Amino acid sequence: MSETQIIVLTPVKNEAWILDTFLAATSLWADHIIVCDQMSDDGSRDIAQNFSKVTLIDNTSTEFNEPECQTLLLDEARNFPGKKLFFALDADEFLSGNAFESPQWYDMVASPPGTVFGFELPLITPPFDKYWISSPNTFFRFAYMDDGAAHTGTQIHSCRIPTPESAHVVTISDFCVMHYQFTDWERMASKHRWYQCYERLHFPDKSPVDIFRMYNHMYQAHSRDMYAIPENWFSYYFGHDINVKSVRIDGSYRWDGEVLKWIAEYGIDRFSDIDIQQCQSPLLWYLRLTRRHQHNRIVQKIDSLVNRLFYKTRLLQP
Repeated sequence: MSETQIIVLTPVKNEAWILDTFLAATSLWADHIIVCDQMSDDGSRDIAQNFSKVTLIDNTSTEFNEPECQTLLLDEARNFPGKKLFFALDADEFLSGNAFESPQWYDMVASPPGTVFGFELPLITPPFDKYWISSPNTFFRFAYMDDGAAHTGTQIHSCRIPTPESAHVVTISDFCVMHYQFTDWERMASKHRWYQCYERLHFPDKSPVDIFRMYNHMYQAHSRDMYAIPENWFSYYFGHDINVKSVRIDGSYRWDGEVLKWIAEYGIDRFSDIDIQQCQSPLLWYLRLTRRHQHNRIVQKIDSLVNRLFYKTRLLQP
C-alpha cells in the first residue's frame, strides 16, 4: 500500500448488471472501495460482499438523495487513517487502464490535501470499440485529496466531492473515466425518462424544452463524432483477466416501475410535457422531431420562443 490510501466512493441501487466487473476492475488499483447501497434487491449487495476491499454501508432512504448519500460515503471513508485520495465513481464508470503508466497518476497520488482533479468522461458505445464525448473540453471532478472539508451538494446531479473555493483544481489529460451508460441503450433511456419526470415533480418552473434537451442529448451523436477507443484503455484490465468489454443486459429497469407509480399518484396530466410514451402533446411532437438537430440555429430560436412563452405563462399563474 502506498503512503496515500486510494479510496473509491460508489453509490449503488440495483447495479448487478455491471457491479461485479466494476469491483473486480477497481480492486486492482484501489486500497478500499466503499459501496453505499440503497436497498438493492437485484443481488448487488451479495456481489459487493464478495470483494475483500469493499466496505458495504447502508443508505436507508426511500427517496432520491444524492447529497445525503455522498455524505455517508465521505464520512465512512474518513474513518480510514492517514492521507487519502478519494475517487467518486458510479458503478458504470471505469478508470481507463492507461492511468497506471502515466506520470500524472503518480503526481496525483503525491498531491497535497485539498487538491481536486477533473477528468474527461468519454461515453463508451457498443461493441466497445468507439466512444463519444458529449461535452468536449469539460472535465468532471471525480477525485479529491482529502483535507476534511465539508461537502454540500445539490438535489440532483450533485458534485460528488468537496470543492472548496480555495481548492487547487488539476486537469487530468493523460487518462480518463470511461462511462458505460450507453452500453445498454434501453437502460439509459429508462433512466432518462425517470430523470425527466423527477425534474417535473421537483422543479415545476423548469421549461419542458430545457428538460427534454438535457435528457435527449445522446441523439446528437453522429458517426463523425465517434472515436476509436485506444486499446490501452482496456489492456490493463484484460491483462488481469477482467473482461471490461461486456455488460449484462437483462431488459429489466427499476426506473420504469417508479415512473408508473408517479403517474398513478399524480396523474398523467402532471407529465403531459415530459417525454414518456403515454404523452403525445404537440410540444413533444416538435421536440422529438428536432432532437437530433437541437444545435440548429432555427431550432434554437424556436426553443427560445417556447421557453419565453412558458415562463411568461408561469408568471401569470396565481
